[in-house]
Amino acid sequence: MIDARCDQRPPAIAILGPTASGKTALALDWAQRLGGEIVSVDSALVYRGLDIGSAKPDARERALAPHHLLDLRDPHETFSAAEFATAANVALAEIAARGAIPVLVGGTGLYFRAMVHGLASMPSADPALRARIAEEAAARGWDALHSELATVDPVAAERIKPGDRQRIGRALEVWRLTRRPISDWQRAQAHRPFPFRVLNLVLAPGDRDVLHARIERRLDAMLAAGFLDEVRRLRADPHLRAHPAPLDLPALRAVGYRQAWQHLDGLTDARAFREQALAATRQLAKRQLTWLRGQLDARRFDPEHQRGELDEALAVFLGRSPSP
Repeated sequence: MIDARCDQRPPAIAILGPTASGKTALALDWAQRLGGEIVSVDSALVYRGLDIGSAKPDARERALAPHHLLDLRDPHETFSAAEFATAANVALAEIAARGAIPVLVGGTGLYFRAMVHGLASMPSADPALRARIAEEAAARGWDALHSELATVDPVAAERIKPGDRQRIGRALEVWRLTRRPISDWQRAQAHRPFPFRVLNLVLAPGDRDVLHARIERRLDAMLAAGFLDEVRRLRADPHLRAHPAPLDLPALRAVGYRQAWQHLDGLTDARAFREQALAATRQLAKRQLTWLRGQLDARRFDPEHQRGELDEALAVFLGRSPSP
């Protein structure tokens, strides 16, 4: 372990937290005050066209501070955690070379872990095989594919929930390509030191009802801003129209988008869609909080009541007070 008293690595700030916890506002404030640059750690923000429903920073917010790792892929494409880690580390090195402080902000735990700790070297995606697996799932059902995974890789099947289509598909893809379980590849992961010293902060309202109220207000604001029109535009995308199972794509598994797509298919009325979207977002926040509780080196703050303590933690970390 590197002694913090003699750690000469450049600083980086990580603002983590569940959806709708206020991460973006704090990151923008600090990036402006510090002359920092924001690095998104969010699996939905990498997709073009997912703007309103993902709460992607808009043009005004992007003008306040440089942003990185937004709009990297089209919605019909995939973007793995390993690809994110590579892109993130390039962006971080460039930011540090400019003498700026990276402000990492997001709630995708897998992306953050891949960036900081690295991932096992695994075979690249095989689009043809991935398409065949998706076709099998459409014919046999994902439960059947999860059962197949349990036969060839019980360790991975125990960890991956039957409804997690993306991870089931990837695990079977790795098995069929290499005849080696994905859990074996993951055990072989090589740890490497992260080239930054990081202030890890978690924003989490102490009262769960407060977070749920923030989630509800944000969803209503998204709907007022044209979220359903955004999904209509996605549905008109020729690549998505041609896909045999568009809701299995990572982009459309982003919270809210699946529910909106099904609503526009006529499967739910407006009230049921809103309730389903709220429930899915609350479940996402719960999963994020569970993951964040396991981050032992992260300091947790209630953004509703501890803004002063957050600023103090930043000042101590940097050895100076940020500019007002």
